[in-house]
Amino acid sequence: MGYSVDRQLDARGLSCPMPSVKTALELEQMESGQVLEILTDDPVSKKDLPVWAEETGNKILGIEEEEGTIKIYLEKA
Repeated sequence: MGYSVDRQLDARGLSCPMPSVKTALELEQMESGQVLEILTDDPVSKKDLPVWAEETGNKILGIEEEEGTIKIYLEKA
């Protein structure tokens, strides 16, 4: 991994667009430069969250998959 995670959001069981909505709400409570680890099992999130992050000025650091869980690492702008 190699990321220093400041917060974790468990969005498993939610389908698009809820992981993005929950991510936006979580980021409101974070400071610039902090890293959020998003856990999801919605494969659409692998495409939607990076697009959303780019549109909102945030940065995707990496995406990993492990036993059906997708881990998305996002740095707040």
